[in-house]
Amino acid sequence: MTTTHSSATNDSGYYAALGGHPPQTDLLTDRAMFTEAYAVLPRGVMRDIVTSNLPFWHDTRLWVIARPLSGFAETFSQYIVEVAPGGGSDRPELDPGAEGVIFVVEGQLSLTINDESHLLDPGGYAFLPPSTDFTVHNEGSGPVRFHWVRKAYQAVEGLAAPAAFVTNERDVVPGEMPGTDGRWVTHRFTDPADISHDMHVNIVTFLPGAVIPFAETHVMEHGLYVLEGKAVYRLNQDWVEVQEGDFMWLRAFCPQACYAGGPGRFRYLLYKDVNRHAVLSRQFV
Repeated sequence: MTTTHSSATNDSGYYAALGGHPPQTDLLTDRAMFTEAYAVLPRGVMRDIVTSNLPFWHDTRLWVIARPLSGFAETFSQYIVEVAPGGGSDRPELDPGAEGVIFVVEGQLSLTINDESHLLDPGGYAFLPPSTDFTVHNEGSGPVRFHWVRKAYQAVEGLAAPAAFVTNERDVVPGEMPGTDGRWVTHRFTDPADISHDMHVNIVTFLPGAVIPFAETHVMEHGLYVLEGKAVYRLNQDWVEVQEGDFMWLRAFCPQACYAGGPGRFRYLLYKDVNRHAVLSRQFV
């Protein structure tokens, strides 16, 4: 597989290109950190040496940026997947209980769901319920890069699992956070009132100067991948500078806030678990 040795925001505005190695002359000055409440994976640590491979995928590599860890964030995994031309998989998901979201940041991804074909370009979004028959391939001339968020679906007796769907960010009308004059908006790909979904993967956008003006402290675990711009994020007791290509991983109840200092807008892909009771006994695991 061809290795990419650059990092840039592409024409879509999403940060995508990754890989390469730093020179031996570089000093170890980076923002990577892992604490009891949060982790920050700056884009500079996502190098060729930390890529992974998966069974039944070919001409593909990925960065695992979140995985269940006991005592930390336990509900989800998140990959940044890079597929070379001609690559892909006819058996991408081996866990029948796993649901997933695919979000394309660069290139074009050929996706089939139950033999129905879709072509996802940047901004393309697919929700894949558990036990979905799907394939992914790169039939183009350049690499395709996408995020793949996976979660063990929490089924509820008497409640049907949500159906698969495919859309694109450009086709979703963002909702404004009240009282912000449109300076803080969210592209919600699923209806918040649809209780069948037990995770949301959305895009949050702040214009320069917009803030989260209080320390959000809640039960949801979070994965936040910065698609565009920069900001200062409050994580637990720390203010941390983040930029496009960085990933933040928050355990439940980690206090969080944000100040988007500009000069451009600040955007991130956000995972959170929703709409389910806390698991109290093993019969519900």
